[in-house]
Amino acid sequence: MMVNDGIRAREVRLIDADGNQLGVKSKQDALQLADDAELDLVLVAPKAKPPVARIMDYGKYRFELQKKQREDRKKQKVISVKEVRLSPTIDTNDFNTKLKNARKFLSKGDKVRVSIRFKGRAITHKDIGRNVLNQMASETKDIASVEQYPKMDGRSMFLTLAPNADKQK
Repeated sequence: MMVNDGIRAREVRLIDADGNQLGVKSKQDALQLADDAELDLVLVAPKAKPPVARIMDYGKYRFELQKKQREDRKKQKVISVKEVRLSPTIDTNDFNTKLKNARKFLSKGDKVRVSIRFKGRAITHKDIGRNVLNQMASETKDIASVEQYPKMDGRSMFLTLAPNADKQK
């Protein structure tokens, strides 16, 4: 943001500290008015014709902006992606254990990436792996939605589940 002598425009549309428009003034007049008020001349809309400048306390403005950014960072939620690995020939009890882990991750608000790694000749039966992933998606549909449907990537197939917004803590 350009301030005081850093402003290169010859004329600016000036707004005073109270938000009142003072019209189009030369840069020198605007700087003099800002100096008389013991404030800074800040360019707020450099692309406008003529550019818009405002008389304000720039230090206070920057402090408020940084304070707001800190508050926004505190409020944002970091979503991590947990991975659950399956095999195409997974047994019922093993599947239920993996399902329980996936549900636990989803209930905590994490995304879950369910992967199946095909070994050897198992790659010729991609439909079996897709069925296992679809079963995982259908078992978790009450607390999660499918973000990315089963997709092959090399010798692995992936499914991404995201927690439903209304179920998150």
